[in-house]
Amino acid sequence: MRRFWTMLAHRHAQIWNASEFSRSFGVSDVTVRRYLDLLTSALVLRQLQPWFANVSKRQVKSPKVYLRDSGLLHALLNLEHKNDLESHPKLGASWEGFLVDQVATHYGLGDDQLHFWATHSGAELDLLFQSGRKRIGFEFKRTSSPILTRSMRSAMEALGLHELHVLHAGRQMFPLARNVRAVATARLTKDL
Repeated sequence: MRRFWTMLAHRHAQIWNASEFSRSFGVSDVTVRRYLDLLTSALVLRQLQPWFANVSKRQVKSPKVYLRDSGLLHALLNLEHKNDLESHPKLGASWEGFLVDQVATHYGLGDDQLHFWATHSGAELDLLFQSGRKRIGFEFKRTSSPILTRSMRSAMEALGLHELHVLHAGRQMFPLARNVRAVATARLTKDL
């Protein structure tokens, strides 16, 4: 079971690939999927389902998987100290998982209300939910000076987002474009 958990930690914040896990363990995709669903039901994993928009691009249809507990994630990745995390390739993924949870808590959203969006051509949006008729998107950037990306523009246009928040590690809040603003994560509950 430790091996399964370690593999999940290395796939944290990535699109689920049952075939990869089933090959590694020599079991069927169905068995691996059942394990994933059990851990999700036990609230130790989050499966972020993809948003399907009626757009001309081929869209990703598999969920993203997150360990809900950042401490467990870091332990499975052998990250004992903050400096270990700061130099690890999973820093951005850890940041993303933490912020998905913070946004869900701030807005009082259940897992069934949270989505991500990605196309096979590379456009993506880390988090999306619908509030009434408004679609609100989030990007999570582990930088203090985020910029508007082509992927963000694509998401704004393709999904008809009402607003897009780029949560970042800096201290300032500032506009990036019309209906797109950079928000310091430290001010998350205050400024959204």
